[in-house]
Amino acid sequence: MLQSIKAFFDKHLTAPAEDSEATHKLQLASAVLLVEMLYADGEVSDEEDAALFQLLQDQYQLSEEESRDLLALAHRKKHEATDYFQFTSLLNRHYSQQQKIQLVKNLWRLAYADNRLDKFEEHLIRRLADLLHVPHADFIRTKLEVQPQP
Repeated sequence: MLQSIKAFFDKHLTAPAEDSEATHKLQLASAVLLVEMLYADGEVSDEEDAALFQLLQDQYQLSEEESRDLLALAHRKKHEATDYFQFTSLLNRHYSQQQKIQLVKNLWRLAYADNRLDKFEEHLIRRLADLLHVPHADFIRTKLEVQPQP
């Protein structure tokens, strides 16, 4: 597993090694949480898959190949993980409050990608927002910002 992470980092290094490696670890932690959202309601739609791919490209300015590699690694890491702590603790140490709020907003975007919100999706976002120390007011505000209008 460590080899695949290292290979991903080595393949996409453009900045000094230490800084780039930290950035990739944060991107991976964030991507794993986003991948977890795909599976929250028990079914992954094409709309959700496409939304996640687009989110990664937009959020991190990744090429299609880099996005595919990051997604493959995130899927693998998600299936190996036993809890969210390893990801949320890393994000809590290095993300600003605004970056954590943006991540919660992206989780809402994924939840609404198929135009319906499942109770398990909402529960997961609430749980992750709590683990990321995102205030409830920001949890609700980001939900309302991305919620489809009837």
